[in-house]
Amino acid sequence: MNVVDLLMKLLSFESITPDDAGSLAFIENYMEGFEAIYVNDEGVKNLFLTKEFSEGPHLCFAGHVDVVPAGKGWHTNPFVPVIKEGNIYARGAQDMKSGVAAFLETVRECDGFKGRLSILLTSDEEGEATHGTVIMLEHLKTIGMLPDYCIVAEPTCEMTFGDAIKIGRRGSINGYLTIKGKQGHAAYPEKAVNPVHQISTVLHRLAGIHLDDGDEDFAPSQMVITDIRGGMEVTNVTPGELKIMFNVRNSTKTTQESVKLHIDEVLEDMEHILVLTQGSYPFVTRHDSKVVGHLQQSIRKVTGVETKLSTAGGTSDARFMGAFGIDVVEFGVINDTIHAPNERTSIAEVEALYHVFKDLVAHFNDEE
Repeated sequence: MNVVDLLMKLLSFESITPDDAGSLAFIENYMEGFEAIYVNDEGVKNLFLTKEFSEGPHLCFAGHVDVVPAGKGWHTNPFVPVIKEGNIYARGAQDMKSGVAAFLETVRECDGFKGRLSILLTSDEEGEATHGTVIMLEHLKTIGMLPDYCIVAEPTCEMTFGDAIKIGRRGSINGYLTIKGKQGHAAYPEKAVNPVHQISTVLHRLAGIHLDDGDEDFAPSQMVITDIRGGMEVTNVTPGELKIMFNVRNSTKTTQESVKLHIDEVLEDMEHILVLTQGSYPFVTRHDSKVVGHLQQSIRKVTGVETKLSTAGGTSDARFMGAFGIDVVEFGVINDTIHAPNERTSIAEVEALYHVFKDLVAHFNDEE
């Protein structure tokens, strides 16, 4: 089975998160000769496949087999992959069964590696991700089998295949802010404390504000307001409180504590309640890490493209690798139709990704 045939097979599994729809059992059987470890939790299946060829570093390829629901607007059945004009259409074609197919075929065909190769797959990435990759990593830590290096095959490229590797991700801080006022009659504003009027004088110090200056790896952390509401949808009563929700995609230079200090300073004259939660934490892999340099070399060799190092975008399971001290990067096909109707990727990209991974594995222990 070549990489395109394998991708077509993986796309035929209706693996809507958190259901793997039998895809992990198929993969286990396909990867004959690899030790299989399952760690399942709350109905989520997680599969780790590994083989030690000799003493040396442990290189892991990771990803997810689950996909988001198809939604409406498809021209074809989203779980019956179709090839048209060099493109493969199906849910998961970009996010991220193309990457899974590329590294499965790479590792399956490997007949020698100076170290250990492994594959980590989950069916809980597109959902809450609380019973997926992190659960498997915790188990691997207890048995002394955490990888040294990891490649997560998420779609990372922007305009041209090979143009971007993600070497880190920003964190995500969610904020829930309540500003207290005093409800009253609109005809007697002097007898009320209107939190809408209060916030209007300082909103510019919250909305879209940069909380740090960024650095060579991260753009500045920015406070993005996502919801503001107050009042009872009538014209003659002033609101007693105003609620604001916001998100901060934070670099390593901004923390929950610094966000709190900033808001308390801006709202020092207002009674307010602030609740912050952290969905993910920022991380970055060193530019001189072996996995970064060798991946750049392999991309250059296969495509001729000079790859930029990026931390843009949302979250992925790479954040869990970073939290466990694993040098992790992300690289996959172009990201322009993920989660959309008629999601597709090109045959050329899938084959190129496979060749990049093949070259990486073949030369991973060479001197740069």
